[in-house]
Formats: sequence, C-alpha cells, structure tokens
Amino acid sequence: MKTETAGTVLEGNRTVPVVIGDCVMWTMIPSSFCWIVTWIPSSFCDYIKIIPSSFCKSYGKIPSFFCTALYFSRKWHILIRGKAKGVWAVMVYLKRKIDTFLIEWKNDLLRKPLVVKGPRQVGKTESIRRFGEQNYECMVEINFVEEPKYRMITADGYKTADLVRNISRMDPTKKFVEGKTLLFFDELQEFPEIATALKFFAQDGRFDVICSGSMLGIHYGRIESNSVGYKTDYTMHSLDFEEFLWAKGYEESVADELLDHMREEKRFNEAQMSVYGGLFLDYCILGGMPAVVREYIIKDSFEGSLAIQRQLLADYEEDVRKYAEGMDQTRILNVFRQIPVQLSKDNKKFQYKVVQKGGSAALFGASIEWLNLAGVVLKCQRISQAYEPIAVYADLSAFKLYMGDVGLLTMKSGISQQTVLSGEGNTFMGAVTENYVAQQLVVKGYDLYYWESGSAAELDFVLQKDNQIIGIEVKKGEHVRSRSLNVFVSNYKPDYSIRLSLKNFGEKELLRSIPLYAVFCI
Repeated sequence: MKTETAGTVLEGNRTVPVVIGDCVMWTMIPSSFCWIVTWIPSSFCDYIKIIPSSFCKSYGKIPSFFCTALYFSRKWHILIRGKAKGVWAVMVYLKRKIDTFLIEWKNDLLRKPLVVKGPRQVGKTESIRRFGEQNYECMVEINFVEEPKYRMITADGYKTADLVRNISRMDPTKKFVEGKTLLFFDELQEFPEIATALKFFAQDGRFDVICSGSMLGIHYGRIESNSVGYKTDYTMHSLDFEEFLWAKGYEESVADELLDHMREEKRFNEAQMSVYGGLFLDYCILGGMPAVVREYIIKDSFEGSLAIQRQLLADYEEDVRKYAEGMDQTRILNVFRQIPVQLSKDNKKFQYKVVQKGGSAALFGASIEWLNLAGVVLKCQRISQAYEPIAVYADLSAFKLYMGDVGLLTMKSGISQQTVLSGEGNTFMGAVTENYVAQQLVVKGYDLYYWESGSAAELDFVLQKDNQIIGIEVKKGEHVRSRSLNVFVSNYKPDYSIRLSLKNFGEKELLRSIPLYAVFCI
C-alpha cells in the first residue's frame, strides 16, 4: 500500500524514513524509540492530527520536541512499531464501539471466552490487540494463518493446562500469568477445532480468552457445537456513521445531541444541516472499512480510497475461491458481482434471472446463503403482514441483497465520487441510500425486513422495536411524497412511522422526519 513519508530516524549511522500507512497493524512503541528519533517535520502533525495525552506516560520517554509538536487529545492514538523493510511506521487507531464492549466484558466477573465474528478487514484484530496490550500484563496472540504450527497445541487434548504447556514449549517467550493474561486466538476459521477448548478455559477461569476470525459464519456450526454454553458472541462490522464521526474528531456527545433533536423534534439550523449532510455524502463514498477511512483521515481527501476499495473487493473474491469448499464458486462470484445491478432496478427484489437466464433458488440459493453467512452481503426479507413477532411473517422466497459496506457498493457500481458529492438526482443514489440505511440498522442489531402489499405498495424497511412495529421509508433527497407509507399506516396504524431523507427533524401526524445522518440513533 502507498505510504507517506513523515520524517526520518537514525538507525546506527544510517538515516531511514518514517512512513505513515496501513501495511501492518502496528501495536507497540520500541523501547529505543526515544533515543533514535532525530527529526520529524511539521507536516507530520498535519498527517497524524492529534494523539492522547496519555501517550508519553504509557510508553516511557519520548523526546519533548516530539510531544510538544503534536496536539494532545483523548480521541486519537498513534501506534508505532519497529522496522518494516528498513523503515519505521506510524498509524492512526480508529476508536470503535467494540472498545467499550471489551472493557465491559473484562469487568464482568462471570465472563466467558469471547468469539468476535465479522467480515474480513473490519478491524477485529486491531481492536482486540489494542485492548489486550492496554488491559493485561501479558497477552499471548496466536494467529493460525501466520503460525499454522500452533494447530498442534491440541495434541495432548483440550484442557487448559495441556494447551498452556504446549504453547509455552513452542515459544518460551509467551508468558502466562494467572488472572493477568489474555490469550488471543486469531484467524479461528483456519482451526475451528480450537473452539472445543473454550469449555475448559471457561471452567478453569485462570486466563481470559478471545477468539476472532473472518468467515466464522461459514464455520459457525462447528464452532457452536464445540463450545455451546461456554462462550459469548460479538459481531463486528465496518465503521458505522457514528464511528465515522469519531474518526473525524467529533466527540461521543454528538450522538446525544442528535438523539435529543430526534426525541424533542428540534430542528437543526442551516449550518448544522449542511455539515452533517456533507459528512453523510462523504460516508456514502468511503463506507466504513477501516483501511479506507484511515487513509481519508490521514490525507484529508478521497485520494487513494478507490484503490483500497478495489483491493478489498478483490480480497473478498479471493476468499470465495479459498473458503467456498465444495461449492460452485462461479455462482457465488456471479451473485456478488450482480448486486449493484439488482439494486438499480425499481423493484429491488433479488431476481435470479438477472444473474443468469433460467436462474432459480435451486441454482443460486446456497451461493446467496454463503455470502450472507460470510457477512459480505446483507439480506432483507420480505413480509406481507406487519405484526409482532415480525420474524414469523418473513417470506423466505423473496428478499433484497445489499452490500455489507455502502462504500464498496458505491465503488462497485461505478458511480463517480463527484456525482455523489454534487447531490445530483442520479437514480442510483436511491440504491446507495437504501444500502447505507440497511448497514446502519444491522449495526444497531436490527434484523432487516421490507413490506410489500401485492403490487400496490412497498415499504423500504420494517423494524420490530420491543413490541412496536415501525415502518421506515427512505428517500435520497428532500422530495418525500410516497403512497406506500400511507398505505402501510392505514393498514396497521402503528404508534409512529419514520421517513429518512435529507430533510430536517420534525413530526407531523405520527410521521417522524429524521435526517439520514441520524439513522444510528433509531
């Protein structure tokens, strides 16, 4: 990946560059760092922006000029590690919602081993590693892709004592201190059998355990059967819009402000609408993949974002070839590649014949389920009746497919960044906006459903919130007339309905108007 030179360090008698990039998840500062930094230009501050005031305290002596050259804040973190191909590297840590969850998990006296699921490259490893280094005296990390030899640790069985002994024998530098050690099994999809050990770690209680990996949905039957009742699950996604705001430097209180405006029906002024509306359009271009957002934050521009997104899509397709064992990989790829085409139709219901003439559920059903379990796509089921419990009315034969990340849909569709930012009435922006909403709702924990009444009306999303059934209509701009929402309200008489658009906060006749950038508050 392209990197930016930020300065130099002295290594012996040789000067080497300091670079900014995202090639590796660097997670520590070398103890010699404070003695070798010789020069960091003012441009370094422009790239990195801000770092936490705890930086110096956490990592020992740092040259005073280095500290004073940067603006301190609790919002950002600079993570530095030793040489990578003759250079020193710097990266920005993006605050995530899992950070708070992990602290709460550690504080739970009855905590069980944790399994973090999610698509590839959404930040699972980075967040867990940072949590471990900041909260434990010892962290033992085992990556089953980079170090396949560790699949042998179960040779003597799955009991905690046997595993700890075998890990220590294979690498004596990995230290286990009772009550102060986190054992992190990464790339669990490469060795799902290790999940059998979670039962014994839970019963033993001396060490905390977190497992993570991509494609866990594909292997989850094996993982679940091996550890049922002895684990806690957490699903991680790419950054939602709230996390994107954090990355931009906004305080966590911005969510409270938006929520207050939504509850009190208080309108934003023109400046606020303009700022948040612009950020919403930026997010529609970038999405929430950490590598894309980090590049954008560092450079303060969209430069390089398309290349990163293109590589992410290529990586997803490579995963199909690697992990879709015993399946028709061509069919999976054809479905994946056709999602923008499916969403460009007025009727966005997935149609097999669009993928292939004569296509059917028998041909493509397993392919769609594979993509859904992998977290690459989001599946929105049709309902024809909107009553509690909503799940029992799902029509399994009719659904829409959205991309797991709206930025990847935008890039994959080919719509230009200029068109998105201009706010022009491009018809595909309707699909982009719907995909954005679907992504935000899934992160909030909602299952996705849409309502259809024959050919008379169709409502974009229907949620069950406690015992309430809420209809949601999505509009890409400020033109908000629609007959479908009126039909839904007439049929089911909900306590209230929601219209998402670029219009301001407000409520009229039990219809709540919520700006698209506030979806994460629903």
